[in-house]
Amino acid sequence: MKNILHKLIECRKLTSDESFSLMQGIAKGEMNDAQIAAVLTSFIMRSLTIDELSGFRKALIELAVPINLNDGYGVDLCGTGGDGKNTFNISTAAAFVTAGAGYPVIKHGNYGATAISGSSNVLEHLGYKFSSSQAKLQNELDKTGICFLHAPLFHPALKAVGPIRKQLGIRTFFNMLGPLVNPANPLYQVSGVFSPEAGRVYSYFLQQEKKNFIVLHSLDGYDEISLTSPVKLFTQQGETLLDTRDLGFLKIAREDISGGSTIERSSEILMSVLENRSTKAQQSVVIANAAVTISCIDNKKSLRECVSIAHETIISGKASAILKKLISMQ
Repeated sequence: MKNILHKLIECRKLTSDESFSLMQGIAKGEMNDAQIAAVLTSFIMRSLTIDELSGFRKALIELAVPINLNDGYGVDLCGTGGDGKNTFNISTAAAFVTAGAGYPVIKHGNYGATAISGSSNVLEHLGYKFSSSQAKLQNELDKTGICFLHAPLFHPALKAVGPIRKQLGIRTFFNMLGPLVNPANPLYQVSGVFSPEAGRVYSYFLQQEKKNFIVLHSLDGYDEISLTSPVKLFTQQGETLLDTRDLGFLKIAREDISGGSTIERSSEILMSVLENRSTKAQQSVVIANAAVTISCIDNKKSLRECVSIAHETIISGKASAILKKLISMQ
């Protein structure tokens, strides 16, 4: 392990096998906090190579607590985070809209490391109880169309580095890994990324797995459809660029989708969207992300059709009913 650390300190790149061994060492407690912090810091100075990301990912997947939900039939929508934008929990709200529209969601997420409120923070605040029980999660999926996999319960390495990532407070390579290691391995995946380069790397990985996927990046830096700028989409068919008008929306301002300064405020915004009492901008950005997610799992529908479905799911109360039922089952 020391040889790998020395290699990183000297700014040399790791092989896939070295990256695999490094992640195994982190997960198995063979490295102390200072050494883990040194590893994280070394990668802040440069981008991950595909070999490094591949080795890290392989180790996480091999070490993950196994789980089978719906035989994989479902969609995960999860962003890398680390974009520094402090939005409210857009993808989490979009997950409930997607489930309310009748499409199963197997969402993977974690506490916020660089943001005030990650998906786990909000759901925990609202009363959701994290679990790795297949029976509990499958029952939630059967009854509500959605379940939530809290990453540290399934990935030993993520649990080990969580406090250190929080103390660092900046984006690390674990942001890149999060959306790629859903332990249930759903057949459909929508991933927001913090840069076009990350989008191309994700596209490469997901094509290797022959997944139905959409990777997206808003050109002004958001790891989701923000409606503040055009958005680049990466799919099996290649790269496309969408303007807000292509989705039927006007451009909005950055401050319109701010997440506030507390977990309580983020939770309040999420609830207001699902209960159809939010601002138009907040509702629109959730609808846009839910629409793209619906289009991933139901690709026979146009994006405009999916926008209409997502909008109806909110105004009819289906989205908020899903969240309330899920919380009542805890």
